Amino acid sequence: MAVDMDDFWVFGYGSLMWNPGFAFADKMTARAFGYRRSLCVSSFVHRGTPQRPGLVLGLDHGGSCRGMAFQVASKDKDDVLSYLRERELVTHVYLERIMPILLADGRRVAALTYTIDRTHVQYAGALSAEDAAAIVAVSHGKSGPNPEYVVNTLAHLKEMGIRDPWLEDVAAIVERLLSHA
Repeated sequence: MAVDMDDFWVFGYGSLMWNPGFAFADKMTARAFGYRRSLCVSSFVHRGTPQRPGLVLGLDHGGSCRGMAFQVASKDKDDVLSYLRERELVTHVYLERIMPILLADGRRVAALTYTIDRTHVQYAGALSAEDAAAIVAVSHGKSGPNPEYVVNTLAHLKEMGIRDPWLEDVAAIVERLLSHA
């Protein structure tokens, strides 16, 4: 299937899905291939500290990821692009990419998304659910406890009908760790 390059689409896999913060003409679930949603970004401020970093989501290599695709009107493209760069490129832990995604209606379109920069100091690596849960369970930053971030993310995914078994495993392990603390 050919990629339609005429439209401007944005693919979100984390908070962008439920809190895009920009004007869009349409939205629908979509899948990105070759990348997966992962708690692979060390958070030194919002969900952790420099002494005890927490974890937040990134789009890392491997697998596939269901998320939300937003179609942006051509008149809004420049403003949306400026907004997203200000939001997503603060520490440059993410790389801006245009990649093909498969929309829920079967169309394949090119979409702007932000993937993890594996060479960045904030890249925590491809962690097992157990290792990620051990970090999340004990981390807290200026935006609150790291477990709250994971639970909130899963609640939003569930509302959208999106399952993420790995993240669900992390949350279950965190819950178990906190209940025995």
